[in-house]
Amino acid sequence: MTSLHADEAFLSHYQFSHDPFAPRVPGFKFFPAQRKPVLGQLHHLARYSQLLLVVTGPKGSGKTLLRQALVASTNKQTVHSVVVSARGGMDAGGLLRQVAQGLNSPQAELRSIQAQVAQLALTDQEVYLLVDDAEELDDSALEALLGLAAGRAEGRPHVFLFGHPSLLPRLEQLADGGESFHAIELQPYTEEETAEYLAQRLEGAGQGLAVFSDEQIAEIHEQSRGWPGLINQVAREMLVEAMLAERSAERSGGVAFRLPQKHLLAIGIVVIAVVAAFLMKSGSTPEVQAPAVAQVAPADGAQQAAGDAPAIEFAGSSQPLPLPLVGEAQPVIRQPLAQAGGQEDEEAPSSEPVTSAPLPASVPVPPPVTVAVPPAPAPVPAPVPAAAAPSTPPAPSRPRSVAQPAPQPVAKPAAPAPAAKPVVQSKPAQPQPAARPVAGAPVAGSDWYRSQVGSHYALQVLGTRSESSAQAFVRQHGSGYRYFKKIHQGQPLYVVTYGSFASREAAQAAIRTLPANVQAGKPWPKTFASIQQEAQMR
Repeated sequence: MTSLHADEAFLSHYQFSHDPFAPRVPGFKFFPAQRKPVLGQLHHLARYSQLLLVVTGPKGSGKTLLRQALVASTNKQTVHSVVVSARGGMDAGGLLRQVAQGLNSPQAELRSIQAQVAQLALTDQEVYLLVDDAEELDDSALEALLGLAAGRAEGRPHVFLFGHPSLLPRLEQLADGGESFHAIELQPYTEEETAEYLAQRLEGAGQGLAVFSDEQIAEIHEQSRGWPGLINQVAREMLVEAMLAERSAERSGGVAFRLPQKHLLAIGIVVIAVVAAFLMKSGSTPEVQAPAVAQVAPADGAQQAAGDAPAIEFAGSSQPLPLPLVGEAQPVIRQPLAQAGGQEDEEAPSSEPVTSAPLPASVPVPPPVTVAVPPAPAPVPAPVPAAAAPSTPPAPSRPRSVAQPAPQPVAKPAAPAPAAKPVVQSKPAQPQPAARPVAGAPVAGSDWYRSQVGSHYALQVLGTRSESSAQAFVRQHGSGYRYFKKIHQGQPLYVVTYGSFASREAAQAAIRTLPANVQAGKPWPKTFASIQQEAQMR
């Protein structure tokens, strides 16, 4: 079967309008889970950050799709996007040629491209340079991108790299300890998000999530580890395997197993009803003849003991036995009766007086005549005085005692369990927020920033052209917030920061302690060395 015919068979078997797990599908919708926050962060950083932006993730994590969504969500009138694919490898010369072609620059040189970017900035147009498969660039191309991202005072492009996490160590080596890029790592989908992603894909092809069972969805998530590209691959392979298995069953004569589930259920109900009616009809005769058989010809002691046990004392066979039966002997005689009646003894196995089959060698079996006729009373030799009247009755013969089983002991009702004391659950400990930095005077100026250690970090939370807006923001949120003035694209920009932290990890941890409206602005760590450099531009 050719690939074209296989695709046609796949679509017709599941009644798909198109392959729901193909890379490019008609009417594709962007799945926002785990990706929409990253998209908003990229737009924010492109507006307020001067660093090169890097998005990392393994193969199939959705980097290319995120790059497409970034281009599609920009304003085409104010943003000029240049997309470069580095697949197959690329050096600095090849990279600059493609960038110059995208910007209509006359020369494929760094200065000429920077001049073209500055010319577009005069017309209020920004340049987005997006590089896919950036891990395949050589070091010369990465150096050229770092130079473009640094730009000039007249204007600079916003550079976005989408690549494998192995790209980050190379950039750190080229940056030589300086802060020249900001990295964002993509996260995989949870199992619930995987199910929602599959449902969206299947809905676009005219089907629903019922194509997969819950076990199959869990298996898809486990094999793909939550990465969307691998989810598409595993889900399609699973559907193809199921289709081939069904067609193989058809060729081997297993057509009956393809009946709809409701038809199979109806057939099962009819079969059960017929079997129940047959058992009820055939079971009436043994009920009438059972006493006669027990009195006239008992086979042995085990058979008679089993006949005396009432079947009504057994619970449903669906209840599981407490296994293993440690220290208890399971009744051997009553078990066949319980299986024949489809029931199970309610009593504990240890309450049976007879726990094993009697030995026919030591206990003789009486003939049928002696069982039916009671023994004659023993003759009385002489009258007995009144005081001795309640004498002990004569003991029956040994065969008779064997024929009459001992009465079943009445099981004592179990004592009610003492009421459990209510367990008072302790209130969970509230997580302690990160230590807030020492409050300082919320005023503009670079003196406080110059006094900070250059390797320490602050959180950049806001950038605005209006100094009054920055002052109002600082007054509203209180201590820990300050702002400084810098020159951005020839105009003053007032940047509000929060705190002073000894490491990037501490700064990132402090983001979770900020108010919700401040977190919505996507704060990000920034070294005081870069702030001091920007503040000196005044």
